[in-house]
Amino acid sequence: MSGHNKWSTIKHKKAASDARRGREFTRVIREITVAARSGGGDPGGNPRLRSAVMSAKAINMPLDNVKRAIQRGTGELPGVTYEEITYEAYGPEGVALLMEVLTDNPNRTTPEIRHLLAKNGGNLGSPNSVAWIFEKKGYLEVDAATAGEEQIMDVALEAGAEDIEEVDGVFEVYTPVDAFEAVSKAITDAGMTLKVARISRIPSTTVKVSGRKADQLIRLLEALDDHDDIQRVWGNMELEETDPAQD
Repeated sequence: MSGHNKWSTIKHKKAASDARRGREFTRVIREITVAARSGGGDPGGNPRLRSAVMSAKAINMPLDNVKRAIQRGTGELPGVTYEEITYEAYGPEGVALLMEVLTDNPNRTTPEIRHLLAKNGGNLGSPNSVAWIFEKKGYLEVDAATAGEEQIMDVALEAGAEDIEEVDGVFEVYTPVDAFEAVSKAITDAGMTLKVARISRIPSTTVKVSGRKADQLIRLLEALDDHDDIQRVWGNMELEETDPAQD
């Protein structure tokens, strides 16, 4: 999971800006809307919507925003219809990339993503070319200021978590998909603060990337992460620090 963690670290540093927070709000609102459209507006009977609402709470989204997003999904309020697309791609050094996209215009989004990839040493792959590398897992970030290491270990593992790692002031908690809600509830019930709560994709294998190729890959990941239609980007990279003199 080291590649995932390194990219998480990069994103934590970016998250200090208001613009980054605004993009995260937009992504969660889109996910809530699509979840409500596909499975109904009751989180109790719609696991996808329940997970999206959990993500909204983790980023302190106002309840009115959540309510309106659900109403747009159920048709009670007018709204944009988004199409769900999964893009599979390769980055520098053959790194596998998986992107989940919600777009109102695939004819615009596809060439934009293809351009970002080509500009930064990557290219689109065919269906199922890299998806098999990534396994769905629950992913939670817990503010380390609200939880001690022993406490998070006891609470999360007891509720069904598989792995816990501390990265830049947060505990990253990984769970099987079917234990995601139970672990999330146990953490919040214990008084700890969730900063992120979502279903993620974890690579089964990683590719080590260093030097200029690592810099190029980071630029690509940042460009994709900044694209309005891309909900999430996952990669199987393991970024290595190198001596510049040897690069």
